[in-house]
Amino acid sequence: QVQLQESGPGLVKPSQTLFLTCTVSGESATTGYAYRSWIRQAPGKGLEWIGYIGWSGSPYYRPSLKSRTSISRDTSKNQITLQLSSVTPEDTAVYYCAQSEGAFYDLNYWGKGTLVTVSS
Repeated sequence: QVQLQESGPGLVKPSQTLFLTCTVSGESATTGYAYRSWIRQAPGKGLEWIGYIGWSGSPYYRPSLKSRTSISRDTSKNQITLQLSSVTPEDTAVYYCAQSEGAFYDLNYWGKGTLVTVSS
């Protein structure tokens, strides 16, 4: 089994940068995965893919968020990170990290999610 745990501040002020970390543990924590993604769900809305980072280390970003998003990884700590700059209240959401062992859209494992509220 694989466990993913999101962490970071629950409250961010408008115009600041949101920074989240996802720590992966268990089997396949270091091998056996193809992609690790960040996904969010705003209140009353559906899931929205933010982006992913592949085994090779190459990131992909949702086009509408690309200018504000950075996804990176620390293989020594089995972590991926998300930075989302210039946040607004519309970025308020539960943020999830997830792992795919095949196609990037085939999400095999999910974290429990962390709520981030953007408010002054």
